[in-house]
Order: sequence, then structure tokens, then C-alpha cells
Amino acid sequence: MAKTRKFTVGLVQMRMGADPEANFASALDRIRTAAQLGANVVCLPELFQTQYFCQREDLHLFDLAESIPGPSTASLAQVAREAHVAIIASLFERRAPGLYHNTAVTLNADGALAGVYRKMHIPDDPLYYEKYYFTPGDLGFQAVDTEFGRVGTLVCWDQWYPEGARLTALQGAEVLFYPTAIGWHPAEKTEFGAAQYDAWQTIQRSHAIANGVYVAAVNRVGHEHGDILGNRAAGPGLEFWGGSFLADPFGRVIARASHDKEEILLGEVDVALMEETRRNWPFLRDRRIDAYAPITSRFLDPIKTPARDGDSQSS
Repeated sequence: MAKTRKFTVGLVQMRMGADPEANFASALDRIRTAAQLGANVVCLPELFQTQYFCQREDLHLFDLAESIPGPSTASLAQVAREAHVAIIASLFERRAPGLYHNTAVTLNADGALAGVYRKMHIPDDPLYYEKYYFTPGDLGFQAVDTEFGRVGTLVCWDQWYPEGARLTALQGAEVLFYPTAIGWHPAEKTEFGAAQYDAWQTIQRSHAIANGVYVAAVNRVGHEHGDILGNRAAGPGLEFWGGSFLADPFGRVIARASHDKEEILLGEVDVALMEETRRNWPFLRDRRIDAYAPITSRFLDPIKTPARDGDSQSS
């Protein structure tokens, strides 16, 4: 095996209440705890400061957004310095009046802002009305260096797209982090719940295998109605399924959280295992980059060839 370099990731699976300030304080405490337990890079769930507010379209909820850098990144940077830990945090970004993003920031252990990633794929499904709030990202896919390792950050709906994982891995990311807010519609859970969770985990494990990298998915737990200081969405709400996990470069799940409990999940990243895995399964070596241009098309219609002499033209 190649000479190794190791670091520990901490995944904060947490429950969100109706008070954004209390959620933020709880997240900071969990970052400190993860660092005390040995984590070098800590990742929080998607939009961790509030319950998942995209369950309805409400003009007043844009007031939750803030600039980057801003108050939240300043507080996170202070904890990063104090605990000597890199932090990945998902924030509701106010870029300009009327222009908002679902954004993940990466802060280094010295508190410096190492990376800003704006969610590229924006869903619009029942109780996931994100297109109302978020403009698609325009900073592209990226990997950034922390003191401990090179990481790439994508966000939730991005996790279903192999293109995003590939382009991030090709920039040298050793871990792909996916801060997430995903759950069951209560009426669907009995019939479809197990299959939905299995698909979610399987697609991300496939990113680990196809790219020879670690993949970390960080979800929230709890049944939420989008409560924000007494303002809640109508309807049955969402039951967030937790299940945060870390997969190694061959897709093996080396740490997994429960479906319903708050947890700090720890897992070790061994960069030498990436090297060993890629030597034995050289998917990057054997890519046919000369043949992939059509991937940028929305859809490839069936190829129609000209009729030859003698071919029947009747239908």
C-alpha cells in the first residue's frame, strides 16, 4: 500500500426546532464535541439553522437569508479556530436583493473561508419547493484544500447526479460531502420508504466506487412541518430519515447513523486506500474522454439513418 495520510470526518446528524438561534447554537456545540472526539473535518446537514422551510412558498421566509461572508460564517470561523477543525456548513445565502442561493461553505481550521459552493441542481417536488427560493449555482463544481485533506462539497439533490460527483472528484477531492435534508412523505413511507432510502444510499455509494473517493452524506432527523418561530406549513410534514453515512472508495459503508436519533458519526479517511483502490479498479485510467461529448446534450434522440435503395417506405 502507498504511504498513508489519514484524517477523521465528523458528520453531525441533528434535529431542528422552531428557533433558528437555538439550532445554530446547538450546531456549534456539536462541532465542538465532534472535534473533542477526534474529528478533523465536521459537516452539518443542509440548511441546519431552521426546520426545512421549503415545504411551502412564503415570501417572508427570504428574510432568513444572509450574506456570505456574514454573521454565520463569522461564528463558524471562531469555532473552527478554537477547536482547530475544518467545517462544512450549509447556509441560505442572500447574494443580492431578490437573488438567493442554497450554499455550502468550507472553513479551514484557521477560520479562513476555503470554499463557497452554490447548489447546482434545484428540486421542485411536493413539499420540496426549492425552485421558489434558490437560484441554481453558478460557481461550478469544485474541490478545496483544508489543512487535513482536499474535499469537495455538493448539496442534497446534487447527490443523484453522477456528473457532479465525477467533476468534483476529477479536481482531486478525497471526500465528497453531501449536506442533506431528505425524508419520507408520511403517506408514502410504508409502501415506498425502504426503497427510497436504499436508492439514496446506493446512488451515493456508486459515486464512491466510480470515482475511488470517500463519500459522506449528512442528513437531519425528526418529523418537521417547517416551523419557524410559530409559522408552520400546512399538511402532513416530512419525516427526515437520518441514516447519515460514510462510504469508502469501494463503496463499503464504514459508518452509519440511525434513522431517528441525533448522532455525531465519526469515520476515518485513509488516502492510501484511495490509491490502492484506484490501482486495482482503474476507472479513471480507462475513461473514454474522446467519446463523451454528447453528455452535454439534454437528451439524445434516436439516430435516424437514410433509407437505402430497395428499402420499403411504407408504414
